[in-house]
Amino acid sequence: MTKKAKHENEQEAVELEPTETPEAVEDGAEVVDPLVELQAKYTEMEDKYLRANAEMQNMQTRFAKEQTIALKYATQKLAKSILPAVDNLERALMVDADDDAAKQIKTGVEMVYKTLGNALKDNDIQEVGTVGEAFNPEWHQSIQSQPADDEHPADTIAQVLQKGYVLADRVIRPAMVVVYN
Repeated sequence: MTKKAKHENEQEAVELEPTETPEAVEDGAEVVDPLVELQAKYTEMEDKYLRANAEMQNMQTRFAKEQTIALKYATQKLAKSILPAVDNLERALMVDADDDAAKQIKTGVEMVYKTLGNALKDNDIQEVGTVGEAFNPEWHQSIQSQPADDEHPADTIAQVLQKGYVLADRVIRPAMVVVYN
């Protein structure tokens, strides 16, 4: 077939294409095919369903995550309230007991102190800040510094002024320490 014949056939094919679709009506308004309309509604509803389902899954995931975090740190407020009492019990145990009555009181205070300590441990609340431990600015608050020597390397704890506590991985109260520099 020559180029001229091919060109003429293409022109005829173009001319044969209808200018009006079968849906056209005499007054110019288009009649929508019910099947096309239903498919469009189905696609729209499927999209809405998938979006709503994804939103529900996101909400469930977010709720589960928030609930896990809330349960993990639920005892934090109570621990903050109890820590001053634990500190006072430690101070009371530092006092020497001279007579039998004072020794009995000290024994009672020791029992209460141990019970509170066990309760803190049972709730995943751990003490931080011991002498010789490496200084960690996330867990320790340096109050003073002392010069380091051969026996005491720099950035280690020289003295603990007040114990610190952490709940899981969150600091409840940083330890107040003296650090070797």
